[in-house]
Amino acid sequence: MQPEPASVEPTAPRARGGLTRGRVAALVGVSESTLRRWADLGLVPVDPEHGWTTSSLNHARVVQRLRSKGRSLAEIALVAERSGLALHYLSGVIDPATEHLTPEQVGERTGLQPALVRRVAEAFGFSATGVEALGEDDVALFEHVARALDAGFPLVAMLQLARVYGQALGRVADAEVRMFRLYVRDPLLREDTTALEAAEAVGALASLVTPLAERIIQDVHRRSLHWFIEQDAVSLVEQALDAESLLGLGRLRVAIAFADLAGYTRLTEEQGDEEAVEAVERFVDAVDSSLPDDARILKTIGDEVMVIGDDAAALVEWAVGFQERHREEPRPRIGIHEGEVLFRDGDYFGREVNKAARVVARAGGGEVLTTEEIAARPRRDVAFTPIGAVRLKGFRDPTALYVATRPAGR
Repeated sequence: MQPEPASVEPTAPRARGGLTRGRVAALVGVSESTLRRWADLGLVPVDPEHGWTTSSLNHARVVQRLRSKGRSLAEIALVAERSGLALHYLSGVIDPATEHLTPEQVGERTGLQPALVRRVAEAFGFSATGVEALGEDDVALFEHVARALDAGFPLVAMLQLARVYGQALGRVADAEVRMFRLYVRDPLLREDTTALEAAEAVGALASLVTPLAERIIQDVHRRSLHWFIEQDAVSLVEQALDAESLLGLGRLRVAIAFADLAGYTRLTEEQGDEEAVEAVERFVDAVDSSLPDDARILKTIGDEVMVIGDDAAALVEWAVGFQERHREEPRPRIGIHEGEVLFRDGDYFGREVNKAARVVARAGGGEVLTTEEIAARPRRDVAFTPIGAVRLKGFRDPTALYVATRPAGR
């Protein structure tokens, strides 16, 4: 590969955007001589007019990550020679911070203690390096945190909420990138499109989708927040009518349902991963679209779905009806329990959650199993047939279980 001429790098001390070779090297964490060698090999572009730019920074970061994974400069240069490294599209999608602030500096501007800035940043999922090198855009985030804390929002709740946001939005970003790769970039490469052409196509599409994704997050969050505030208003009235429903700090009483597909492992072996995954997707979609208004899917783990609801009666009626409508193999199985749980970091914990998970493991395909807490309150549209007390894994005392079905004649 012919190295880029040294004259490409400007002699001016500072290029447009405030970037110099030394600054890019510091941001990437390499020496200036190493960065210069990468530029000479054509791995990092240096603009003939503007010198070191954010595109240079993006390329240098990718090269550094490849080097940290053990890739040699010869291997990276070979890819660069074949496809121009295909990283130019990054500049249209990613605008990296070129000036960083320490937690101490952020604390001075927001009134937060530096240690608290670090705790909140870690809760949001910032990397160890990122916590110590915050961007200018991050200051606005910590200003919002400071205002919320000053208004009386508890710190313990703020840290939990930050973890929920960090995990949820991290998962969103991961899914966005992987779906672009699986359904846009890789199909282009399979069509004998060059890596550079594929990267340009992906970059053009990403520049259009990124603002859409931000809008989706904003609007979906607004609508979901509206719905959950209404649900909370209902619970506030119910607590006023029933003083015993007001539990300890961080504790709630909820109905918990676990549902999965009986024989899923066998389906994977017999029909392959793709067919099994499609069966799970159909199952999860069917659950999500049919749940009562006060219930929602909390999470999915493989073929298992965890559902949380405030109305145990509505959840049982849903489960019985769901089994009536889904007769194809593999059949779903559902276990339901009700009890007091600990709410932390957007999830539910405690022995009652564990019990609900063990109940579904005892169900057969097409069955709805419940505990005595559910069956103790008769319902017109559901019949409970006792099957006796069984020992659930992890529980010392036997648990009475019931099969929930539609009453005869209905």
